Amino acid sequence: MKKIFCVFLLFAGFFACTQSNSQIPSGIDNTQYYLFYLHGKIVEDQGIHASSERFGKYEYEKILNRLEKNNIKVISEPRPKGTDVESYSTKVANQINDLIYSGVNPENITVVGASKGSVIAMLISTKLANPKLNFVLLANCNNWVLENLTIDLHGDILSIYEKSDNIGRSCLSIKTSSSGVRKYNEVELTTGLGHGFIFQPIDEWVLPTIEWATKQ
Repeated sequence: MKKIFCVFLLFAGFFACTQSNSQIPSGIDNTQYYLFYLHGKIVEDQGIHASSERFGKYEYEKILNRLEKNNIKVISEPRPKGTDVESYSTKVANQINDLIYSGVNPENITVVGASKGSVIAMLISTKLANPKLNFVLLANCNNWVLENLTIDLHGDILSIYEKSDNIGRSCLSIKTSSSGVRKYNEVELTTGLGHGFIFQPIDEWVLPTIEWATKQ
């Protein structure tokens, strides 16, 4: 089944969805969980069928399909090449605020960021400073982020990184320097896939993400 691609339209207050065999959402459902998935940089550079010589295909559509479980509505879009993390994080932060203003419990909203998407997720957490939002940070906590960005995490934070990844490491140092983390958990994977673990919807990161989003 084709994935629903949803882009939240602030000015209209509803979701526009394309490429779907499912019913198109007509409005906000306060009983659902909402998950924003922010992909890695390679999708910006190559599109939704991106492929790395080292890590293989970035299975963007399959990732979205795997995440849309347990009453979770996934919101995602392929970002344009060269997307500025500051401006894009502001855009998504505004979308999240609009969901909250529409009556969605912030505890039912999760932002999942992979690689560059993880940096955007950290900036969203910093800008919104909402202790009830959920965040899953995949594969981009490192010294560069600490030294070059102003990050102050808020909310419930799940960090997932791969032991063999030389880019994304533990987020503990970023968590320690933040003032608004309500709950924190971290998972170290040992798949041997390096940074490529985010390219596939493997159980090792997908299942903890779904559990985090649905408070299971």
